[in-house]
Amino acid sequence: QTNSPTVDQIRARGYVICGSGHGTTGFSAPDKDGNWKGLDVDTCRAIAIAVLGDASKTRFVPLTGQQRLTALQTGQIDVLPRTTSWTLRRDANGINFTYPNYYEYDAFMVRKDLGITQTKDMNGATICVQTGSTNEVTVADLSRKFKLGLKTVLFDNVAASRQAFFSGRCDGLITDASALAAVRATQAQNPDDYVIFPASGHSEALTPSVRHGDDRWFDIVKWVIQVPIAAEDMGITQANVDDMLKSDDPRIARFLGTEPGNGKALGLDERWAYNIVKQLGNYGEIFERNVGKNSPMKLERGMNRLYRDGGLMYPYVFN
Repeated sequence: QTNSPTVDQIRARGYVICGSGHGTTGFSAPDKDGNWKGLDVDTCRAIAIAVLGDASKTRFVPLTGQQRLTALQTGQIDVLPRTTSWTLRRDANGINFTYPNYYEYDAFMVRKDLGITQTKDMNGATICVQTGSTNEVTVADLSRKFKLGLKTVLFDNVAASRQAFFSGRCDGLITDASALAAVRATQAQNPDDYVIFPASGHSEALTPSVRHGDDRWFDIVKWVIQVPIAAEDMGITQANVDDMLKSDDPRIARFLGTEPGNGKALGLDERWAYNIVKQLGNYGEIFERNVGKNSPMKLERGMNRLYRDGGLMYPYVFN
């Protein structure tokens, strides 16, 4: 028994249940063999490694934008790592956001031949939007702010909104810029026919969340998300993590559990952080594999660089 009811439940059932997207390439989507892949999938796998020692002890429940928070609140899933923006009203509504695993900005995609390259030019445009997303509010706000008279066409899932956009039902499609890049690369007949530009100019922190009421589980998920970021900051990779076990740097010894204490504090195996890096790599490796240069999406690190490199990924202290 730990002092976390969620962890006790996960250990009794033998796997972690994570909320996922409906085929969001780069974040959570099954590959052609049915294996789930993506940055949010790796976050879920990291949690499974920490609690159960094994990345494969996971189950993914595809959820729409409207279903996702309810599924977390009602206990249908253990954790929600699903491209969900951290907002005040969501936070106040029975869930706890942990730490961001990806920083993002919202964007519009439009046909190039419309000649539109910025939000201010979108007078009277119709926009395909998924219900239950922050984008619904963004479109209304932009329309009001710039007096654009934007019209929204609402869909209850991502696939339907994308399909409608490509069939000409709307002038624009709004969602996270990375998702639009994925859609353009994988679903457009000719990707060069479409342009993507920032919608509101604001950034959002996509952040895994847990439900209220289990503080120890909240702690565990927070620190699991920190592991790949801290590993990258300390120069620890999937390839060199075994050599790093011999390091005489006290920070690295504490982090990898050769100097015990961190595992005990969270009710986990002392090698929990080592196991995450050994099975999944550091944040840079996870990013490049799923959405960066080693992926079809080829996204720049941008805001998701480490803090020391000018980004927003900041490593906290593992002691």
